[in-house]
Amino acid sequence: MKKNRTDFDTRFWAVRRKHSGLQLMETFFQFNDLADSKEKLNNIINCAVKRDSWITEDPSAIFHFRQSMQSFIRAGYLITLTEKKSTITTQREDISPLLLGLLSEKEYQNPLLVFKKAFREYSVQEFDYFISGMVYFSLGVYDRLPERNIVSPYIHLTKMLDAAHLILERRGKKHN
Repeated sequence: MKKNRTDFDTRFWAVRRKHSGLQLMETFFQFNDLADSKEKLNNIINCAVKRDSWITEDPSAIFHFRQSMQSFIRAGYLITLTEKKSTITTQREDISPLLLGLLSEKEYQNPLLVFKKAFREYSVQEFDYFISGMVYFSLGVYDRLPERNIVSPYIHLTKMLDAAHLILERRGKKHN
């Protein structure tokens, strides 16, 4: 019986050495701003579900974003497999609701929970299928809508972007 293995090839970065999930996320955020990534993802989803509209952005930029999101998803999965809980969890603090975004207080304290929950519900391949489908439907006008639930994967991706940014921010503070 053949074992199915998750492909951790980044597909986006040309370097062929091994990376940790955190290094891959740092690279993602070097090329993509958090707010811009969330806005672009939101625009793609909005255009995908509207039958009479398509995204006005350059298709090559959308394809580039799709590739980087697929690499981001793999980096998130890699983090769930390799990172220790103690390196990411912070002490209890008073949290402003504006800082939380979509994250719960528990997820804000330990952002790794966001990735664990997302990958318990969906596989890397399902996230790839989702992002590819949304990009496909956002680039043109189609009679049909996406056949799967798109809200849940979209929320997971948005929360993963917030959690990854939070992890890298805390890691930066710890190293300084």
